[in-house]
Amino acid sequence: MAQDFHKILETFYFRDLHSNVFMGTASDRYAGWIGQIYSKERYQNSISVRPKTIGGKTLQVEVLPVESVEEYFKHFSVLELDFTFYSLLLDKDLRPTQNYHVLRTYRKYLGKDGHVILKVPQVIFAQRLWRGGAFTENPDYLNSELFTHQFYKPAVDLLGDTISGFIFEQEYQAKKERISPDEYAATLDGFLDNIPEDNRYHIETRTESMLRYPYFQVLRKYGVGQVLSHWTWLPPLRKQFALSARTFLNAGNKSIIRLMTPLQMRYDEAYVKAHPFNQLIDEMMSPQMIEDTVKIMAEAVDRGVDIGVIVNNRAGGNAPRIAQKISERFLQAYSQEK
Repeated sequence: MAQDFHKILETFYFRDLHSNVFMGTASDRYAGWIGQIYSKERYQNSISVRPKTIGGKTLQVEVLPVESVEEYFKHFSVLELDFTFYSLLLDKDLRPTQNYHVLRTYRKYLGKDGHVILKVPQVIFAQRLWRGGAFTENPDYLNSELFTHQFYKPAVDLLGDTISGFIFEQEYQAKKERISPDEYAATLDGFLDNIPEDNRYHIETRTESMLRYPYFQVLRKYGVGQVLSHWTWLPPLRKQFALSARTFLNAGNKSIIRLMTPLQMRYDEAYVKAHPFNQLIDEMMSPQMIEDTVKIMAEAVDRGVDIGVIVNNRAGGNAPRIAQKISERFLQAYSQEK
């Protein structure tokens, strides 16, 4: 049986790992996945190239059309759409933005088996925004009206139950700019109390000192999940989970792990190393990241919790290959436990 699973995973098929496991990636449409997730003959003439300047280098990023998501969901069971992080869905006059139109296009190709996790726009959940070459205070930070009317409602109207989660990402706070964990928890409490009730909310807090008892009490109060994130300045996944007393807090009985970047490696460096995202980069891959992920997956399954594992190319070079390693290790470890 294990041999059969190994053969299946060689085809990058991750949909039936376990009824409580949902494997997916952070964004999709990467031409580097042709031959793994996408068919060469289907897209070789429809690849667009977008220059991206990062880390002092200009890279040519090859992108597939939105319709490629049809093939994506033949392999994965969930997709994190992170372009929603950069813009609201409706403008101040409640007119559709470009992101609204892109999301509507995705809806055409999701099919009955496609489920997405949406990143909430940074203008709602970032204390500071990069504007004019510097970070400035965000006047709309934790604006519940903005979230409700210009993002949440239009998203639900467009996608309904196709949305399996909303991720609120709180950016890393430098020591000199941090508020206390108590203050942070209080601000979140006020925000969560004024947005629509929904059991699909999850928060990723990227400052370790904020991951304290008051924070987890607020998450528990509103049934909001703790996103466990393998990211530059956060501690290992196992420690993040331990800080919440190994508790799954989401009221919808769901949890999310996001594998973003190697620990201690900045976004720019990780992106440049991983590009063009078509193979694993040994120096980026962390065996501990795989082991921690698998152990948390197994614990979630044992408790009947749905666990979504979202893999970014920047975590090791190629998200499908990373998902393959995690899946193989999970099937091996979980079958041994049973």
